[in-house]
Amino acid sequence: MRLCYVLLSPTFGMHQYTADLANRMTHDTRDPAADGFHDVHLVTTDNYPRDRYALSIAVHTPLTTRNTGLSLDALQMQSIRRVLREITDLRPDVVHITGPHIWNLFLLRGLAAAHIPVIHTLHDLDPHVGTRSGFLLKPWNQTIIRNAGHILVHGQIYRERLIAAGLPRDRVTATPLLHLFLGSEASRRLSVSAEDVEYQPWALFFGRVERYKGLDCLLTASDMLDDAGANSPKVVIAGLGDLSGVWAGPLPKFVEVRNRRISDAEALDLFRKCGLLVLPYVNATQSALIAAAYYFRKPVLVTRTGALSEYVEDGRTGCVVEPDHPATLARCLSEMLNDPTGLAQKGAAGRGWYESRRTLEEQTLRAMYLRVKESCG
Repeated sequence: MRLCYVLLSPTFGMHQYTADLANRMTHDTRDPAADGFHDVHLVTTDNYPRDRYALSIAVHTPLTTRNTGLSLDALQMQSIRRVLREITDLRPDVVHITGPHIWNLFLLRGLAAAHIPVIHTLHDLDPHVGTRSGFLLKPWNQTIIRNAGHILVHGQIYRERLIAAGLPRDRVTATPLLHLFLGSEASRRLSVSAEDVEYQPWALFFGRVERYKGLDCLLTASDMLDDAGANSPKVVIAGLGDLSGVWAGPLPKFVEVRNRRISDAEALDLFRKCGLLVLPYVNATQSALIAAAYYFRKPVLVTRTGALSEYVEDGRTGCVVEPDHPATLARCLSEMLNDPTGLAQKGAAGRGWYESRRTLEEQTLRAMYLRVKESCG
């Protein structure tokens, strides 16, 4: 089968996601003689992160883009036609559009005219708090759903919602979001055993600083943590973004901020040493960070929003609390971080969850590609 992934945005997180899909469908991770081996191509912008992708993936870069498409360069019809021609010349069995771009609609219509089946991932069904173009999301999603042959989402809650809205069951697939944050070579070399990790008494918040991620709630909760001297529970916030937009005044005593782009090496160190990962999101769809924590045998503390609770067995692989409730968040942080044995037990359970879901996810994806190919046969 010839698979063609399409991502017209240079957005780093979208490339992390796309690379994980593409890398597992190519012969870098499979015996070429085995059932399900795929010839994998990527059509993308020329300023994409090459180190995320396996060398065996054939990459085509017919254009340069600067963002997700909401700018004047999105009006360049000649570039849209060039991308469409690049894809159709490959004669793919299935095209998978993995991230948002305003050109996707034109591509969907052009590929339909060429009788090439298309899967489109919808990462968010609802806008996040504070996003500038959030009001466009729902009508855009409706347009994509009408024009794509198949939809992939990363939560059962969203699959059922689309079905309830009238999308046939055989046109939507749900899998958890399970990719790691490392490049292709680093991911292949990475092996984390129980002996490779520590459970230091601090919680990790990892990722971009955004309003919808509930950092104000986390910082308020951090200010409620008991002062036990050197053994006091702490919070480390690691990632780019304007923290002043979510918190005014001095930071709480037990908070450390690393407000920068985090390298793979630094991220590995953070995940190996933290006691747990905390996602205090006010509203969210899903997060691959839960899978990353589980891979490193770390439990998670998440809020009950979007599909996050689908990824956590409450009390076994982590804890689930209500969003925007600092007192409850502070209590759970303190209880979990003061119980290193419990952290290790929950982390081991999380690793088991990850390994079983990772196998099932790949099976589901391969079955989806085959089913979509056959539907156009």
